[in-house]
Amino acid sequence: MIDKTVASAAAAVADVFDGATVMIGGFGTAGMPSELIDALIAQGAKQLTIVNNNAGNGETGVAALLKAKRVKKVFCSFPRQTDSYVFDALYRAGEIELELVPQGNLAARIQAAGAGFGAIFTPTGYGTLLAEGKETRTIDGRNYVLEYPIRADFALIKADRGDRWGNLVYRKTARNFGPIMATAAKCTIAQVREVVPLGSLDPEAIVTPGIFVKRVVPIRATQR
Repeated sequence: MIDKTVASAAAAVADVFDGATVMIGGFGTAGMPSELIDALIAQGAKQLTIVNNNAGNGETGVAALLKAKRVKKVFCSFPRQTDSYVFDALYRAGEIELELVPQGNLAARIQAAGAGFGAIFTPTGYGTLLAEGKETRTIDGRNYVLEYPIRADFALIKADRGDRWGNLVYRKTARNFGPIMATAAKCTIAQVREVVPLGSLDPEAIVTPGIFVKRVVPIRATQR
């Protein structure tokens, strides 16, 4: 019997290793798998490369992971916000690396990994510092930059509901990067509000099929 449910967030992230590349879903705090991040901090993995839309807010979630000095590099689109002071301090001190990726390119490069593409051409960034040293090409009169897929060892995402096979549905904007990150990682771990019986999810509403998910962790609403 296939059953991908895991009893706790700690058990779900127990095998994240030092130096791993970890995608973390969320748009700011919307859809951020906070409990999985807290469990990862407690687990102790270090020298991580994090792929996220931003570089953390305040001192929770991704920012807490950075503050614990477990991260060596961040791929993100929005590293600086009014409350990104943890990242700011680390970056200014030379204690963390940054690869700045425009948001559309970030999504496209993650999608490319999930689709098995070797590379993509995108017009975003052409003629800017972000394109320095990269291959460019003119296609049908438009200029493009060659970008490579972003893959991960683990993806930590948050969904609304899931079943024991790993099929997932999301709640509104909490959907954001979760579905594409699930396709681009070797091991996708999803925290969900509720694990429902097989057949309870409308097949037409399932966004992430279970084939892309290895672990499902139910997090009670009182914990969220």
